Amino acid sequence: MATTTEHRSSLLKIVSQPEVKSLLEDAERRIAEEEGVSFRTVNMHFKKPVENNFTADQRPRTTLLFGGLTFRHEHLLKGVFESLGYKTAVVPTPNTNAFQLGKEYGNNGQCNPTYFTVGNLVQYLQHLRDEEGMTVDEIIDTHIFLTAGACGPCRFGMYEAEYRLALRNAGFEGFRVMLFQQKGGLNQSEVEAGLKMNLDFFAGMVNAFNCGDILNEVGHAIRAYETTPGATDAALAEITEYMYRVFKSRKPAELGGWAGSLLKERAGDKAFNTAEQIVKFLDLLSTEDLTEALRRCRDRFDEIEVDRLQPKPVVKITGEFWAQTTEGDGNFNMFRFLTSEGAEVIAEPIATWLAYMLWQTKIKSKDRRNLLEQDNDIKWYELSRRAKYEANRVKKTALIGVADKIFRREYTRMVDALGHIAHEIVDMEELEALAHEFYHTRSEGGEGHLEVAKNIYYSTKYLAHMVLSLKPFGCMPSTQSDGAQSAVVNRFRDMIFLPIETSGEGEINAHSRVQMALGEAKAKAKREFAEVLDQVGYGLDELRAYVDAHPEMKRPMYTFPRDNPRVVGTGAHFALHVAARMKADGIRPRRGADEAAAQ
Repeated sequence: MATTTEHRSSLLKIVSQPEVKSLLEDAERRIAEEEGVSFRTVNMHFKKPVENNFTADQRPRTTLLFGGLTFRHEHLLKGVFESLGYKTAVVPTPNTNAFQLGKEYGNNGQCNPTYFTVGNLVQYLQHLRDEEGMTVDEIIDTHIFLTAGACGPCRFGMYEAEYRLALRNAGFEGFRVMLFQQKGGLNQSEVEAGLKMNLDFFAGMVNAFNCGDILNEVGHAIRAYETTPGATDAALAEITEYMYRVFKSRKPAELGGWAGSLLKERAGDKAFNTAEQIVKFLDLLSTEDLTEALRRCRDRFDEIEVDRLQPKPVVKITGEFWAQTTEGDGNFNMFRFLTSEGAEVIAEPIATWLAYMLWQTKIKSKDRRNLLEQDNDIKWYELSRRAKYEANRVKKTALIGVADKIFRREYTRMVDALGHIAHEIVDMEELEALAHEFYHTRSEGGEGHLEVAKNIYYSTKYLAHMVLSLKPFGCMPSTQSDGAQSAVVNRFRDMIFLPIETSGEGEINAHSRVQMALGEAKAKAKREFAEVLDQVGYGLDELRAYVDAHPEMKRPMYTFPRDNPRVVGTGAHFALHVAARMKADGIRPRRGADEAAAQ
């Protein structure tokens, strides 16, 4: 490093000599005349635009905007933010018009999540201006947009700059866009006094994410087999509104009363804050307000009638985070399309992404052991320094492990409260082991190795007949995953995997491709169902007659085992269960009875 600095210094001294400087200027003039170029100095250093602050005194008159997830996630988040004292509004699900606005006001070459989400914000602000009668200055002064941020090779890391560019081009320069970073800490309240990113904020968000995940998955599972079209959607609408009110009415746990006042007076603010954080954690682990509310939701779901004796293909959705999550034009309304085509959908929960981020933090700590970036290496004889370093490392790893266990425990509590229909969070260590041979698990960007791992996991564990990966056009991380998927599909020959690149156009082509792959999955599900019927010996009409005689089996929350390791479909598992009950009741198969009578 010192040698490089010395060389640079010597070069600058030579260039600054009058005769050398004159020769350089003559050469520049000659080349400018011959080639028609300019050597004018241009300052190319980028400076981040000045951002107007969001302060605590602005909170009562400032509306917090957010969006980009499913309707249920967003509506529940709205309840969380309102319980913490914020004025909120949800930006509607992006449509194709939002995509066109994003292309009009944004940069070229962005992925469709960027165009959809950026254009959607512009579209909403235009609505406030043109239809609600607000001036641009009023909108800028009384609204703020909250979104996620990231870094790495994915264009997701450029969202903030794209929002600012599009807003400026659309006439809303100065509109505030705030990010909470993907790799940020738990307490970010010092960033902006107006938005307190503390334990209450993040715990509320995680609970809303988990609840939205589970409601969505249960809704997909029931909708595929409902006997009255639209019954599931009607129940979901009621349940989502009910859970919104539950989240809105929740108040953060506090260490108040005489005990809190005494502790603060005797021990000081630091001890009081520590004790209050402990109280909040204990309340989070012990309270039953959310699980009790979800049990009521379970009872509402149970009013729907279902017919599970149908051979429907199970389709697992994976891909890029936004494309696999959104429910509108951004992924060609793929969930609704699959259901209308006779499939049972397993959507990807946000919980998997949160678990993945915890895993990344833990694995980086393990990989970077003994790597001291801001200090000298620890010598073999520096025992006290080594002990201190190891203690801090073990403490960090333990805290991450505890956070992961608490997160999974809370998710499982919600799954159980809502009938244990939804799947629990997949083990990240198992996903790492499945994917690493095909995709290096330390390669970051997008979903990393998860796309490959989930394809193998859901296919080899007989959880889905088909895996559909939704991603934006030209998404680099997903393109890398698709390259590895060719090796995966070659290894597991029975796997049905289809990647679909989404954009603002191309819906007919995408649906056509999905229909072709789905046809193969349907055939697979029908063969499986027929094999089960042959195995149990009962005819389909016999199984239906038994279910009709036992109406509790037509309820969505009726539980039955799925313990056959090589059966995928819900209909096949249910047929095995019905046959087992009939056998236990002493009901002989008609075919067997006819054969006995003939003898």
